[in-house]
Amino acid sequence: MVQPAVPEIVEEDIESAVESRNDALQTIRELGPPDLVHLIKQAKSGGRQSGVYHHVTGVDASSSASLAAYINTLVYSPADKTHKVSFGLYCCYNAFSHLDMRVEVKIPGGVESYCIDERGDKRVASEGLWLETFLCAVLRAYSYADDGSGDSIKKIIGVRRFDPITSTEVEHKFLDAAERLFFKGPQLGSDPEIQVPNTVSNHLTTGLLNYIHTTGRYTSGINLFQKLRTRDTEVSSLLARVLISADEEVQAVKLLHDSISELPMDYSLLDCQSTFCQSKGRLDWALDCAKRGVTAAPSEFGTWAKLAEIYVGLEQWDLALLTLNSCPMFTYQDKDAPRMPEPARILLPVLPESMLDEIDDSQNSYDSDLVHPSLRKLHAAGYKGTFLKAYSLLTEITARISWDQLLKIRSQVFVMEEEYRSEKTGNSHQAASSRNASTIALHSSSPKVNGVNPDAPAIDGLDVDHQGGNGSQKPASIDTEATKQTNGTVSSATLTVEDSLEKPDHTITSEEVKAGNEEPSSPKSQLTQFHNKRLCERWLDNLFMVLYEDLRIYTIWRTDMARAKSEESTGEYRKSAEEWEILGELAERLHHFPEAVEAYQACLRVHFSPKAMSGVLRAYEMNGKFSPSLLRTIRKLIESEGAVKVRSIVQATSLPQPVLDLTHRYVELCASFRSNGSDG
Repeated sequence: MVQPAVPEIVEEDIESAVESRNDALQTIRELGPPDLVHLIKQAKSGGRQSGVYHHVTGVDASSSASLAAYINTLVYSPADKTHKVSFGLYCCYNAFSHLDMRVEVKIPGGVESYCIDERGDKRVASEGLWLETFLCAVLRAYSYADDGSGDSIKKIIGVRRFDPITSTEVEHKFLDAAERLFFKGPQLGSDPEIQVPNTVSNHLTTGLLNYIHTTGRYTSGINLFQKLRTRDTEVSSLLARVLISADEEVQAVKLLHDSISELPMDYSLLDCQSTFCQSKGRLDWALDCAKRGVTAAPSEFGTWAKLAEIYVGLEQWDLALLTLNSCPMFTYQDKDAPRMPEPARILLPVLPESMLDEIDDSQNSYDSDLVHPSLRKLHAAGYKGTFLKAYSLLTEITARISWDQLLKIRSQVFVMEEEYRSEKTGNSHQAASSRNASTIALHSSSPKVNGVNPDAPAIDGLDVDHQGGNGSQKPASIDTEATKQTNGTVSSATLTVEDSLEKPDHTITSEEVKAGNEEPSSPKSQLTQFHNKRLCERWLDNLFMVLYEDLRIYTIWRTDMARAKSEESTGEYRKSAEEWEILGELAERLHHFPEAVEAYQACLRVHFSPKAMSGVLRAYEMNGKFSPSLLRTIRKLIESEGAVKVRSIVQATSLPQPVLDLTHRYVELCASFRSNGSDG
């Protein structure tokens, strides 16, 4: 097996990286940063010492001996024959006990293991602490794995990524540790979409499900969760998800029925049942489950998002917007990342086995000056967590009913700013309804009502008002400056979108109504016209503005593309590689997948890009890094085509032999785990 190259980040001051890690222990919130490996080198001729370090994930952290063995593999480097390693330190964070496990290796000399608490005090490293550390190390390997976007690589420089589970023996050790520590999982925190970690929603359960779905080891997962279910019925939701993935749907349905009968208000079980009904096309059944899920956990984003998603499937656009407006939004908390001092220099070597002309970017590196400012200002590209999911639902609605229709429905269910101001100046005399958006979304009983239909009846108290227009008073024209190409020339046609894309007006938010100068003069003096309209949350109002900007840039791109193709005298429509990459992401966000593929292919014709090359195996194999998404892709390919056919296709290519060896690695891994199709 080809090992990832060893990066070296050289320190200005020796052990400054270790001191920075010590200072950061008090700020670690969840799983902790990747493991830190610090080495002290000295010239063989007897010169001054220097400190180097790198980060690593996937190393066996079950004992001090395994970590010391990793340091020993770094002692003799064929790339550096002028220095020798005199001291090595391995730091691995234990997120359960909030301790940093340390192993010091003196060369020549002995090995010392201990742990450091948040105050910097030394403690004894016990067997129980090493068990917790091993489990945390595996979970971090999956959490910090490269997903192909390059984001995880950019955040932390100099990371070696290993596959933490390479045999069934290591898998048994991992699952045994997970079983013993399962009910401590909430201590690890959870994904940013979860407000309060619980037994079935935390980083441990996320890592377990990720591993099971990546490797296809459903039997091992079923056995684990069946044993845990005897101790707590809540685990049934995890067991049901694995059973469904393993095509044991009959067992899963029986399990969900029995478990919900015992725990009727468990929102994880209701969410699992709703998702299953949704996958079978029974959105009416899924709707009932989703409503009960919201009732069981009204403070969780996931329950509201599931309800909004089902309303989108039922084409009840007005209720989908009202439900989306009721979603509790959480500030995104990123993974724990190390804060390191400024290094003296960084050495990121490339293995000879990974060098291919097809992906050699040394001559064609990205130039930020070649990206138009309008493409860099797309705020939606930075959305994560709950805001990313909410934006995805909003773009899905837009893709299905058009932007103009979305604005029309928006003005029917939310109070618009202009009409609010005009009504505020007049005489208001009728009290508003006490019902809110959440109540309407939960108690609507007509799955056939569609907010698009202007003749639709009242929706359980929501009298759809069609006098508000389409939420837009003035269509906006696009500045022709946005159509300039990277070489500074203006495109062949001046683009306006007055007839195709309208800029939305702002709605009135609850903050504005609650402001002192907006309060009615009398408690009974309410706004008559808005008896059945709701106040839009400020974050949702902002999403509409961000969506408009995405659509504006997308419209410019597609119009210029069409005109460039229609004019014979005009050459090829040119963009830089990074611009094509951004346009591909833009089209993908807006659910225009064929156009996204077109942009990604145009990017690859200019420059190799792992993000544009999503799903291409070489993007991962050339670095020798562990990638769960890659392993999952190959496993699915082997299940559908068979291992023999996959090997034959790869062998028939003209790739260099080292690349073929790397490609066969995952095939052999699937065979060792006896994945479906690996025997033929």
